Amino acid sequence: MQKQHMNKQDICKLLSERAIVHEITEHSAVFNMAEVAQIALPYPQDDAKNLFVRDDKKQTYCLITIKGDKRVDLKSFRKQHGLRALCFASEDELMQMLGLIAGAVTPLGLLNDAQRRVRWFLDRDFLGGRIGVHPNDNTATVWLQTEDLLELIKEHGNSVELSDIPQKT
Repeated sequence: MQKQHMNKQDICKLLSERAIVHEITEHSAVFNMAEVAQIALPYPQDDAKNLFVRDDKKQTYCLITIKGDKRVDLKSFRKQHGLRALCFASEDELMQMLGLIAGAVTPLGLLNDAQRRVRWFLDRDFLGGRIGVHPNDNTATVWLQTEDLLELIKEHGNSVELSDIPQKT
């Protein structure tokens, strides 16, 4: 029997059980950063954009987390990390691996990655402060300290890499 994926309530319960200080902002469903810009967030400068990508052979899957106002240069990112050509993973792959729908991509989805196949690349710009990510649901944003999120994902067993993510200009 397949394990049930963690939902928003499960994530909030886990954060509380672990005594991880966090704040939740409920909002209408958002599917892209343009829609996020239309809602009133308490810490917009700390909001994360998440890209779920894979290589052309479907061997390597990566979650790239950057500040919401940035754009990733995937070609430079690939070269920087010694990866094959990258493209966005399909909605089916997103659901299968992270239990998420398009628009709800979040590092907290890595907690659903039972095989720990997905490598997480976090932009160093988040270090030493707060990060805002979906709690596996795009109708809310959970705000927590970046280091707490890093520790949670490391404990789960996914590969975590801090990176100076190359930007499109």
